[in-house]
Amino acid sequence: MNITVTKPFLPPCEEYQEYINKIWDREWLTNNGPLVNELELKLKEYIDVEHLLFVSNGTIALQIAIRALDLQGEIITTPFSYVATTSSIVWERCKPVMVDICPETLNIDPKKLEQAITKKTSAILAVHVFGNPCDVQAIQTIAEKYKLRVIYDAAHAFGTTYNGRSLLSYGDISTCSFHATKLFHTIEGGAVVTPNADFLKRMALMRNFGHISATEFGDIGINGKNSEMHAAMGLCNLKYIRDIIKVRKKLTNQYKANLQNIPIQFQVIVPDTEYNFSYFPVIFEDESILLKVLAQLNLYNIYPRRYFFPSLSDLPYVTGQKVPTAETISRRILCLPLYDRLSEEEIAMVCRIVKRSIRY
Repeated sequence: MNITVTKPFLPPCEEYQEYINKIWDREWLTNNGPLVNELELKLKEYIDVEHLLFVSNGTIALQIAIRALDLQGEIITTPFSYVATTSSIVWERCKPVMVDICPETLNIDPKKLEQAITKKTSAILAVHVFGNPCDVQAIQTIAEKYKLRVIYDAAHAFGTTYNGRSLLSYGDISTCSFHATKLFHTIEGGAVVTPNADFLKRMALMRNFGHISATEFGDIGINGKNSEMHAAMGLCNLKYIRDIIKVRKKLTNQYKANLQNIPIQFQVIVPDTEYNFSYFPVIFEDESILLKVLAQLNLYNIYPRRYFFPSLSDLPYVTGQKVPTAETISRRILCLPLYDRLSEEEIAMVCRIVKRSIRY
């Protein structure tokens, strides 16, 4: 049996089937159905946020957020993320300006933000990398000073709190991914979260072609909706999320206990954070060691993932960006397997192989 970097949580099949049976009875499959509305309400309650919209995926969430804020020109962002963070900026005809990361938290370095701001800068799009909070206070102070909007790509941040608040409650808009690989998933899906009712109204129109009614349009829009089947999976999974996080915390602590006293670096989680344990990244001394470890793990059908490699500064549609910390981290970081059904014995085996590979 393969041990992969993650495996999706699946609720009891009969629980999901109950929702599917009701969908069959109603014959209402999409277009803002009752399960979509129920999921949105329960997500707002769980996350403790005021406004949330369930959308088709995390990339659409980013694109809607950029468009809803009327962003133009340059958007400051991080080179250490999944490609969708940068491609969404370019897709919306804006220019990504890369700011290097902190080598410990792996988030955008707020000390380097101001030197990247120009007259063309309209926003900061930062990423809570692996669910670790950005320096939201510093970013907000800079944004207010220069009258910039703030979007947080919170694809990994579901369930994380910072200073007693949901991490999704910071900034003008936060975006989530509910892809099957995520801690909480709806098979495919995502969300936009905002404290601003006007932004919510505009994003609600954009999600559904701009429809105000069947025959009236209030804004430009796309098809960013999601279906009743996806909402059903989300409603099933939400019941288990606290238990999932609890198990992942236990497994993360086991990894750390087993990987002490070897030359690797762990991501530093920001103080005052209640973390969601969405990933378990380790950083090696150089890329050659990483490749050696990766090859050995693969021999035993263990498949970690090089998140995030290469640095987004290397994309063919991003030019002239120098981000040395992100570039070196991206070559040396590996996310080890972490999911709720991973056993302690499997983690022990992964750790033995990692330690043996480094030593020899």
